[in-house]
Amino acid sequence: MASVMRATSGSATHDLTETPNARSVNSTAPSSPRIPPLRQNSGTQTPRVRPHATTLNIPGMTRSKVSPDGRIPQRDVAAKLVIVMVGLPARGKSYITKKLQRYLSWQQHESRIFNVGNRRRIATGRKASVHPKLAPEPACLDPPVEAAAILLNGLPRSNGSSAFAEPPGFDLNGRFDREEKRKAQEAEVHEEEEEDQSAQFFDPKNEKAAAMREQVAMDTLDELLDYLLDGGGSVGILDATNSTIARRQRIVDRVKEREPKLGILFIESICTDETLLEANMRLKLSGPDYRDKDPVKSLADFKARVEAYASAYEELGEYEEKRDFQYIQMIDVGRKLIQHRLTGFLSNGIATYLGSFNLSPRQIWITRHGQSVDNELGNLGGNSPLTERGHCYGQALHRFITMKRQEWLIEQKNKLAQASFPPVPGDNTPPYPDSNRELDEKNFCVWTSMLRRSVETAEYFDADDDYDVKNWEMLNELNTGQFEGMTYAEIAKKYPQEYKKRAADKLNYIYPGVGGEGYLQVISRLRDMVREIERITDHVLIVGHRSVCRVLMAYFMDLTREDITDMDVPLGMLYAIEPKPYGIAFHAYRYNEELSTFDELPNYKPQKAARGSV
Repeated sequence: MASVMRATSGSATHDLTETPNARSVNSTAPSSPRIPPLRQNSGTQTPRVRPHATTLNIPGMTRSKVSPDGRIPQRDVAAKLVIVMVGLPARGKSYITKKLQRYLSWQQHESRIFNVGNRRRIATGRKASVHPKLAPEPACLDPPVEAAAILLNGLPRSNGSSAFAEPPGFDLNGRFDREEKRKAQEAEVHEEEEEDQSAQFFDPKNEKAAAMREQVAMDTLDELLDYLLDGGGSVGILDATNSTIARRQRIVDRVKEREPKLGILFIESICTDETLLEANMRLKLSGPDYRDKDPVKSLADFKARVEAYASAYEELGEYEEKRDFQYIQMIDVGRKLIQHRLTGFLSNGIATYLGSFNLSPRQIWITRHGQSVDNELGNLGGNSPLTERGHCYGQALHRFITMKRQEWLIEQKNKLAQASFPPVPGDNTPPYPDSNRELDEKNFCVWTSMLRRSVETAEYFDADDDYDVKNWEMLNELNTGQFEGMTYAEIAKKYPQEYKKRAADKLNYIYPGVGGEGYLQVISRLRDMVREIERITDHVLIVGHRSVCRVLMAYFMDLTREDITDMDVPLGMLYAIEPKPYGIAFHAYRYNEELSTFDELPNYKPQKAARGSV
């Protein structure tokens, strides 16, 4: 009886986590209608007065209702940023701005530099330079892509080529960067008599010149604001000395007058190392103000210009801190950083990037792995081993890199021995402080992905104690999701809409299926890799994959968002990049399979891959 009573009592207790039993009686009452949410202010009855939140914003991976495509800064003014450079001449401001703009653009933030000095030179009759970027695409398609294109479009078949075929010819006229071309055309209009640009022009006591420089600075700032507010820009960088508190306050007032929500970040470059400062000044001799002029007189004039600025210079500090201005002080090109009131993901990301700078001479090599079994079959992704040809490529790569490593060391020592005075145009003697440190002891890192074809390509380096080999998951090839192991022809046949969708917008396309990625995801996971490459002072060879090499090359070559997915990176190409105080030195080599070595391609220009390439 007791057991029966306990059972009965237990049945009367309802466990709300259990599914109701079949004997439950369903309600016959009509269900309540769902009331759609209405826009409201949950805090108070007054409209929003708080500034918009500044938070994580990664193009392509941060979206909102008003920015379903992830391009939040193009619609939200509060996500835009004005970067104002501060510092005396020859402190590396232009070097910093160019690297920063290249990094931001690579991260898909629409950014542009507005250089007051360039506008000043244009206003006084000097012309700006132009330069092409990617050369046009070749006339023929890659064989695997060609097969898919035939299925979809019925294109005639072109002649096939081997895995290590010579890249198509280059058109060095290429396409010109639209902005640089516009500046060049603007410069041609101003053919007026050139103003005096000697040190006297920059003397604070020269009232006429000071008024002209102030007007040029404000005009340049207005052009920057037009770009941010009307031109779809996300970040505008004002490259000028902005050396006084009064000038910086006028910049803040002008920005707030145009749009109070715009963020402002000051970045000051300070140089305390006398050798570094002297080297920076020598480098100015090849600049537009002193090109083709007597180097000794030019150096003296430039030093007088710096003294003129220094007489009225005021560093960032107490004034900005009392007004809660966010700023970064960068001392000796990144050896020391001071930050104040940084707000937002973008400002903090910029500070982290600036902290990775160094001027140590080194080589950065980039190549794809040797030919793999899947390359032979035309399959995407996978984790197949190398073919015999692929192993031969790895052996030739080790032999060639070892030779170039020794050549580089001899070249650097010769440069140090030949440092001389008086300077010649383009001479950066005395050497930069990092140039003569531990040249013989400089390590050589070899970084591969975790995939077998990349690891096996580095097998000869791994067996050599003179190289430090590491495997990185972030260097893995772009994951093609459910299309892993398929050929382009199979994708075109079974999933024609997906094939066309990717071909139409490769940058934003994401492969369907578990783990599927797109180029924006690859850029995001390589962000820390790029910072590490910038930070280390050792040589590095990256044995990557096509998408990884494209993304890394796009960063170093300052390619546009349209170029990232279109750059041709065939098997058998080896790229060498040497960071310089003025940019990079670039060399390209093609694998000579017959001689088991590499041939340099003089005047090589990165070019577009075949149209329709996936």
